Amino acid sequence: MVPHYERALIVGSGSGLSASLARLFAGRGMRVGLAARDVDKLADLAAETGAAVHACDASRPGEVEALFARLEPALGGHPDVVVYNASGRLRGAFVDLDPEAVAQALMVTAYGGFLVAQAAARRMLPARHGAILFTGASASVKGFAGSAPFAMGKFGLRGLAQSLSRELQPQGIHVAHVVLDGAIRNPARGGEPADSPDSTLDPNAIARAYGDLLGQDRSAWASEIALRPWVERF
Repeated sequence: MVPHYERALIVGSGSGLSASLARLFAGRGMRVGLAARDVDKLADLAAETGAAVHACDASRPGEVEALFARLEPALGGHPDVVVYNASGRLRGAFVDLDPEAVAQALMVTAYGGFLVAQAAARRMLPARHGAILFTGASASVKGFAGSAPFAMGKFGLRGLAQSLSRELQPQGIHVAHVVLDGAIRNPARGGEPADSPDSTLDPNAIARAYGDLLGQDRSAWASEIALRPWVERF
């Protein structure tokens, strides 16, 4: 059985992957909600997709609850697809990192994922229907020098996704973690490097992979997929 989805919420929305996801969902006839700390940047995308836009700091429990409460009237019900695409990036030599800045990065990347998933699951479980998708990165599976906070947060988010997939999938909620093992193409920054064609991930192609997850028969749900450019050497 392939579940049918009608309403989507994308948390951590911007001009890259989130925009591609919003266009994909809207093109499928779904009502779309977009959430970000800075909503001014979403005006054009909202106009294009008809999405409802709400400001939200995903690391704050009260703001997450308020987001879902405000969103339900706008979407005609609670979202049955929730994508957590927010993350806190902090780079630098380990001994020089500011502990408070590290704590905030972890709050956004991992704790925010927990808050959003919890709010979503509470609404999805009564109907035993829904999907929660988490955006991961290379740092979800391997830490890099100078990027300890990002790895800590993404490892935590992956652990959350693995735990939730085992707890919630038997109750009808599809939970999946998507490892984006590569840089996402950004046309605003010149698109593909001239000397390295196909070396970055096309955000529209990534969005289609998320769409494919939603189209899976529940007898064979994936709990994690990894996407990387075909020219990358393992």
